[in-house]
Amino acid sequence: MILSLTDTPLFFEKASTWASRFAHCCVLNSNNYRDKHSRFDLIIAAGSIATFEKSGSDTLIELTQFLSQYKDQWKFGYLSYDLKNQLEALETNKPDPLQFADAHFFVPEHLLLLKDNKLEVISADAKLLIDEINSEVLDYESTVFQGEIKSRISKEEYISAIQEIQKEIKAGNCYEMNYCQEFYSENCDFPPLAAYLLLNKVSATPFSAFFKNNDHYIISASPERYIQKRGPKLYSQPIKGTAARGQTLIEDQQLALTLQTNPKERAENIMIVDLVRNDLTKCAVPGTVEVEELCAIYQFPQVHQMISTVSAKISETTSFTDIIQATFPMGSMTGAPKISAMQIIERTEPTRRSVYSGTLGYIHPTGDFDFNVVIRSLLYNEKNKYVSYQVGSAITADADAESEYEECLLKASAIRQVLYPSK
Repeated sequence: MILSLTDTPLFFEKASTWASRFAHCCVLNSNNYRDKHSRFDLIIAAGSIATFEKSGSDTLIELTQFLSQYKDQWKFGYLSYDLKNQLEALETNKPDPLQFADAHFFVPEHLLLLKDNKLEVISADAKLLIDEINSEVLDYESTVFQGEIKSRISKEEYISAIQEIQKEIKAGNCYEMNYCQEFYSENCDFPPLAAYLLLNKVSATPFSAFFKNNDHYIISASPERYIQKRGPKLYSQPIKGTAARGQTLIEDQQLALTLQTNPKERAENIMIVDLVRNDLTKCAVPGTVEVEELCAIYQFPQVHQMISTVSAKISETTSFTDIIQATFPMGSMTGAPKISAMQIIERTEPTRRSVYSGTLGYIHPTGDFDFNVVIRSLLYNEKNKYVSYQVGSAITADADAESEYEECLLKASAIRQVLYPSK
């Protein structure tokens, strides 16, 4: 069934509301960003005919089997940052109040695909589905967050951690590391869908996502693509380099230019581009890894971001999990060299990252896929009423701890606006 939409924003809210009533759902919204790589403007998957969930050993082996079993169908899911412990000789001993699995995927019962206001509905009863969506009543006025957001570490502890990381850098143990800090609330009342719809208004980004697995939720305003496959080509678009938006057009343009020409920001970006090139080489056809765009500046509601695009060609026999093994977790969220950076992350960060710094997306029946980086995101365990968001920045030898702390607060500004809209 194919329809033409006349009010796409209203349909998005109603369809998201409808989908959120299922035990499993995924909403992926590009928010009309003109991305030459993307295939869809909006994807909504709801219900499940099959699910996969696993933590611990053999997760990727069993995921490969699941994906093969349903290779001709759509799959939606996430990979947690903690999956790294199965890819390298690493471990995580931090507490886990969120309790997300290392990997979760589902094959949807209902699917909505939107491109250029043309909606394709894939369902056993498409007409009934559309009638149900159109009958949804939107009322989120009384649905608000009630709780206290706490910082896992103080500003002083943050600065001390940065100084410790810089000692590691000067000792030659790494040359860049992404350090993250957590903000959280316990025993809170948190409305996942209302928070997502508000976050999407406050910070409309090209990899916006709402993911529900029973009582676990991912609410994301991610601006970053981790990896995409289109035919025989892979694309990775790491972000490194952030600046605030200006109050006027002239100030905004000046801030973008300053970011573009900032030696530190460019050096950070290029370091990660080199790491991504090296990762892609592990699964690419020899000689095909290419930097298509270096240190380009993109605009988002709260920030300017420096983004590069790296591509590669793969053979027909290279599987999704082959690519994950070669490239996960993404270098923009670890640092370089990657393994050493992750070891330092484990020593210096007080919080388990869980799905933060992981990835969320879809796999098409053709084998193509598109996955974001789970940043600028809220994670919620409804069962124990624990909500969390983390923010980080790249630390180098010459990084200023005060500036890095302020950058973290800037990146978290949209989320705080969602949690405390009256402030």
